[in-house]
Amino acid sequence: MPVLRGAPRGEIKSDLVHSYFDLLFGPGVDPMERPGTATGTPGDWWSVFALAPDIFRHAVEGFALYRSPDRKLDPVLRELAQTRAGWVTGSQFVYSQHCKSLRGLGVADDRIGDIAHWGVSDLFSPEERAVLAYADCLAGAQGRAPRAVIDRLKAFLDDEAIFELTYITALYGMHAVIARALRLEFDDREDPIVEVAAPEGFAARDFLSAPTPPRPR
Repeated sequence: MPVLRGAPRGEIKSDLVHSYFDLLFGPGVDPMERPGTATGTPGDWWSVFALAPDIFRHAVEGFALYRSPDRKLDPVLRELAQTRAGWVTGSQFVYSQHCKSLRGLGVADDRIGDIAHWGVSDLFSPEERAVLAYADCLAGAQGRAPRAVIDRLKAFLDDEAIFELTYITALYGMHAVIARALRLEFDDREDPIVEVAAPEGFAARDFLSAPTPPRPR
């Protein structure tokens, strides 16, 4: 479960939070008592963010911003970058949710599956590959972007669209980090990287040290 408590409806004073809870969980439903959303997530992202209604408002305004008709960026390019950011940061939640968004935009399952290894896939256009490379710079290199990547983006996107791509992808990189840190939604899981136990009877030693030769009898 999340490392922070969620806010039950009884303590929430914000009409905005109540309206989102009604939309996502059902009219009057308290997700602390009856969790679950239409996409199959527990929904605890919403109840934890509701601990601070002003932060909740800021977050949902960000969602509305990137879906605004004022955006110039093609939605498939946007979602490719968000999905890749989820994969690079190891957020099962962000990755999974934006795979669904891509599918809703008509992107084929084989292309969605290849986002994990886009560099060796031939299912993406040159423009899509440039966007995926930039998403790696933003989510995996903390913004360190070679000029060659930017120049490739500039070949088909204007500066406004590149700024939109940067802001939206970085925003979802942040959400991926938050989800992992607080174990929200599908990121409520143990780290898969653990020590594999040695066989019984193994004596611990420095693997770079020469083994001690057996003593002559």
